[in-house]
Amino acid sequence: MKNFIIAFLALATLFSCKQTEEKAQEQSAISADGNQITLTELQKKNAGIEVATLENQDIAHKILLNGTIDVPPQSMASVSSQLGGIVKSANFLPGNFVKRGQTLAVIENPEMVQMQQDYLQAKANHNLARQNAERQSYLSKHQAVSAKQAQIAQTEAQTQNIAVQGLAARLSAIGVNPNSVSSGSIQRTMAVRSPISGYISKVNTNVGQYAAPAEILFEVVNTDHLHLALKVFEKDLSKISVGQRIYAFTNDNPEKKYPAEIKVISKDFDADKSVMIYAHFLEKDPALIPGTFMNAEVETDMHQGLAVPDDAVVSWEGRQYIFEEVAQNTYRMFPVSIGNSENGFTQLVNFDVNNASKKFVTKGAYQLLMALKNEEE
Repeated sequence: MKNFIIAFLALATLFSCKQTEEKAQEQSAISADGNQITLTELQKKNAGIEVATLENQDIAHKILLNGTIDVPPQSMASVSSQLGGIVKSANFLPGNFVKRGQTLAVIENPEMVQMQQDYLQAKANHNLARQNAERQSYLSKHQAVSAKQAQIAQTEAQTQNIAVQGLAARLSAIGVNPNSVSSGSIQRTMAVRSPISGYISKVNTNVGQYAAPAEILFEVVNTDHLHLALKVFEKDLSKISVGQRIYAFTNDNPEKKYPAEIKVISKDFDADKSVMIYAHFLEKDPALIPGTFMNAEVETDMHQGLAVPDDAVVSWEGRQYIFEEVAQNTYRMFPVSIGNSENGFTQLVNFDVNNASKKFVTKGAYQLLMALKNEEE
């Protein structure tokens, strides 16, 4: 019985050692400095690891700019009333489209009545003065009155005509057609009209509010001629030229590119040693709205250099790395400095060409990083 127990314990110990050895073979191994990992064949297969030597790629040098979507001055209008008054109607909201000359609001002001009365009175005075001038001229020709009296009458008629024209201009400025003013059709309200076609961007009034003279009630933006206003710093200015193609994108959707062409380069430096450039979009897109913050890439000259697929580069604690295959199934983090990216490849900057013949991971780098750092924890 004793011999049976000893034999059983020996067999159990042997079986346990074999399991421990098999389990160890299934686990990855990490170097003491935490920058190197060895995988099993199964782990390598599951991670999809692929390696290759580095190749030269043609990658364009890119300058990254930022700015906003804007419109030229003639495409933006601040709408106000020449004459103050109480707002009787205002029927538009931001985002509504309006046509040039369309009524945006109606304002009531008692001064309008007085202005029209003054205009009608001036017209009547002018008619009397004109008739008197004609009569004095006739009498002067027949020596019934002196030439001086005829001249005085003519001057008075001209003065009254000037008064009529001045009051007519004031009525036109507040939206009242002088030709429609008569003793039986005096208006108490005036229309505030849009000077351009476009979209309402701001509404600063409401019914019942007093609108002061020249107070901005609406802002209208015409989006037919959108452009990009971008900031270029002095160090990059020599690489920028009129006619150059750029590709703009938003922070929310960097994959969506909006092609544009540089049209104007400012000649004045700002306080931060930057210059504004203006580019016109080559395609219309309703998603483009004035005031939107945009990034833009400008492609300059092409450079050939060693590059790796974008997915081969990983970031850890503020630095970039690729993985070098140092032995079969063993990979070590290799610090690099990266340049521009294009067509799925990222350029390596100041990379020692003596390392170009080594094999580096081209697929599965992120999985390696996670396995390495998770094992450390």
